[in-house]
Amino acid sequence: MHVLVVEDDAVLADGLHRILTGHGMAVDVLKNGSEADAMLATAEGEGIAVVVLDIGLPGIDGFEVVRRLRARGAATPVLLLTARDAVEDRVRGLELGADDYLVKPFAMPELVARVRALARRHAPKPQVLAMGALALDAVARRARIGERAIDLSAREWAVLEYLLQHGSRVVSKQQIIDAILPFGDDMTLNAVEVYISRLRLKIADAGITIRTIRGFGYMLEPAAHA
Repeated sequence: MHVLVVEDDAVLADGLHRILTGHGMAVDVLKNGSEADAMLATAEGEGIAVVVLDIGLPGIDGFEVVRRLRARGAATPVLLLTARDAVEDRVRGLELGADDYLVKPFAMPELVARVRALARRHAPKPQVLAMGALALDAVARRARIGERAIDLSAREWAVLEYLLQHGSRVVSKQQIIDAILPFGDDMTLNAVEVYISRLRLKIADAGITIRTIRGFGYMLEPAAHA
């Protein structure tokens, strides 16, 4: 994952670089808003998975970087860093096109989790996800078991799509919540259990099952192995 950090505080920028690199990410660091805007306007900028962007920057500020990014039609997710706790500043950043924000000082594990969540939400998805007799068409937004269509609510779809994207890997309840919810929405761990229970009934004849791995989460697997 390629992350661009734009932060003029040298100590914080170095810490962000070290932490994100330590989590397996490729990280570029810039300290000037104008340089960040120039990079994001190039082909190199198109390969960036997430931008971690301070608001108070020399050159042009973070708000203007986001505005220009969205004006070019780029959908690259942006996590704003701000020392400003005023509601109007947070609202302005989100209205300009930022996807999330953190107020300084913040915990590094939370920043890493938010960067990963943004990258997952914006990662290119295959048009059709399938396992057993179940198929989800992401373009048509249709779910089928063989030739039979099944009805799914928006959140049931999102949970099932996330499970299919991860194949036979175990995902936790919190990972599901982080991946499927837009900023500002709310969902409890108990609600995830409810959606999983509903999905089990709806895909009971698909030849697959949602297995609970106690203490860890859920995974999809062939029904014969349940």
